[in-house]
Amino acid sequence: MKSFQTEQIRNIGICGHGSTGKTMLVETLLYNLKETTRIGSIEQGTTTSDYNEDEIKRNISINTSLLHGIWRDTKINLIDTPGYTDFFGEVVGTMRAVDTVFAVVSASSGVEVGTEMVWNEAIKNNLPRVLILNKLDRDNLDFDAAYEGLVESFGHQVVLAQFPVETGVNFDGIIDLFRMKMLKFSSDGSGNFTEEEIPDELKDKAEELHIKLIESVAESDDTLMEKYFEAGTLTEDEFRGGFRRAFAQNEVFPVFCTSATGNIGVKRLLDVIINFVPAPNELGEKIGEDEKTRKVGSSEPFSAFIFKTLSEMHVGELSYYKILSGKMKSGDDVVNTSNGASERIGQIFSLNGKNKKNADVMYAGDIGAVVKLKNTHTGNTLAIKGKEIIYEKIAFPEPRIRSAIKPKAKGDEEKISTGLHILHEEDPTFVYKQDSELRQTIVSGLGELHLAIILTRLKRKFGVEVEEEEPKIPYRETIKKKAETQGKYKKQSGGRGQYGDCHIRLEPMKRGEKFEFVDAIVGGVIPGKFIPAVEKGVVETMEKGVIAGYPVVDVRVTCFDGSYHNVDSSEMAFKMAASLGFKKAFANANPVLLEPIMEIEVRVPEEYMGDVMGDLSSRRGKIMGMDAEGRFQVIKAQVPLAELYRYSTTLRSMTQGRGIHSRKFSHYEMVPSDVVEKIIEQAKKDKEEE
Repeated sequence: MKSFQTEQIRNIGICGHGSTGKTMLVETLLYNLKETTRIGSIEQGTTTSDYNEDEIKRNISINTSLLHGIWRDTKINLIDTPGYTDFFGEVVGTMRAVDTVFAVVSASSGVEVGTEMVWNEAIKNNLPRVLILNKLDRDNLDFDAAYEGLVESFGHQVVLAQFPVETGVNFDGIIDLFRMKMLKFSSDGSGNFTEEEIPDELKDKAEELHIKLIESVAESDDTLMEKYFEAGTLTEDEFRGGFRRAFAQNEVFPVFCTSATGNIGVKRLLDVIINFVPAPNELGEKIGEDEKTRKVGSSEPFSAFIFKTLSEMHVGELSYYKILSGKMKSGDDVVNTSNGASERIGQIFSLNGKNKKNADVMYAGDIGAVVKLKNTHTGNTLAIKGKEIIYEKIAFPEPRIRSAIKPKAKGDEEKISTGLHILHEEDPTFVYKQDSELRQTIVSGLGELHLAIILTRLKRKFGVEVEEEEPKIPYRETIKKKAETQGKYKKQSGGRGQYGDCHIRLEPMKRGEKFEFVDAIVGGVIPGKFIPAVEKGVVETMEKGVIAGYPVVDVRVTCFDGSYHNVDSSEMAFKMAASLGFKKAFANANPVLLEPIMEIEVRVPEEYMGDVMGDLSSRRGKIMGMDAEGRFQVIKAQVPLAELYRYSTTLRSMTQGRGIHSRKFSHYEMVPSDVVEKIIEQAKKDKEEE
């Protein structure tokens, strides 16, 4: 395959909420780029980007997919991303590779939660943004309302670059405010269009919006603003140059019109990409964690960033990269600056979904894939030895849900562990832990579907099946008042006996202070050599718990008196005495159970706010506040972890898929008395079953 220099490359991320038509837009772009001979179908599982078995089965995008084509001697790299929020980690990784984001919005649905998530992620990465109002061939649309919704959500820098002559079944004409022409699209699905004069009844509207577009460009640059005031307009060169600059600097966000399935408006986007989207070297230098910088150019020392890892059957690990400086070719010896490992570059490819095209060399700014890197994973940097640089790792979203798994067949534990490790390397938003306290394997992810897909892959790739079960809750035990008692261990059964005697005092500490042991022995009533055994006896008992088998926290234990026997006392005897004393004192100190409380944020359209708040209250949640963000409400609450199992499924059904939540641990809090008995009962039952 031909190699392209940096200025001949454009990198576009196709992002947005689920079901806005992203995959079909990519499919139609590929058709117009002559990379495919027909436009595929999601329902029939024939699209280029959704080639994975899970994607075909579920009719949704799950993985980031790399695609490309050539237009006017420029290589356009496209990355199709999932819209389902369970797979938002794919979007986060993609943002580190692309130079421009095309945010696809369904004209009938308008701005949704996923749109906002994509927009905010693009802001974090300082990426230029285009808004695509798609599905304009649907009936009962209000285009002006859809545009106003974009302005309301994303500000007055959102400006129309096009508007439709008609929407619905007759959508085949677009007024282009750059060319000031009507683009009339063929009804045969070819994507071809003719340029015609703007109909008389739309001329005033077009002129008004054209002036608005010019003004938005002029406002972004003082020199242009002066010229605009003096001349009352801008020359075509001034306008186009000003727009390109304003767009690259996030001063203007243009809106374009399409029907991806009808191939209307899509071919025009290819010219827009070439004319206005910045090349990789036009967005400034790349800065490493060590403050070193690299210009995005082929004459610079080589560096590349791995933004995704995929494990493919019969191929091995496929690493998706973006070259940030220099050039890459097969056989190059490089170093992974993230871990110090040496790597040799294998065969490099440009991809269209699963289809690979061999590349001899790729230059700065290009995106591709390489096979069989031995010690390199998502978020790692590759560089040439002696010219090292390391780029910041990807800040993936934290898991939102947790579940527990157990093997269906005995002896599969090792296979499961290996499989989970590889699946985490592929998808860092999936996290697993062998929890020794809960005696469960806990898996965590961004949603129930996310975990379901992970467990399906575990079975398919590694041949092991697991069962899901509800994860146990890491409760804690503590006390509410002071208590003291004597712990005495005395055993005589022929030969040397055992004798340990200690008086201990328990006091509650502030939440989160954990544990303190105080040696208050005076006069040697317990020899110093036995004090560590007393502490050890206390600590071991705290780890096992007293009332329900959960670890004890936030307790100060003071050993203040005792006695010993010259012959029969031993470390073991004092350890036993301390354990007995601790249990007795604990029972007298008004023991209570603590449960983990999660801080959660729920983002929902306003019409669902009442239902969501009512549901949170029914889960023993405390509403901590609400904030309006555009068309959405963000509800902040504290909810016990025990009440959040499968919450994302409930939220999705309650909000017709338009609500999302995030969570993080906040603190431990006392369990209400009416719940405590059930927990203790369950703990006893679990112990009997072990």
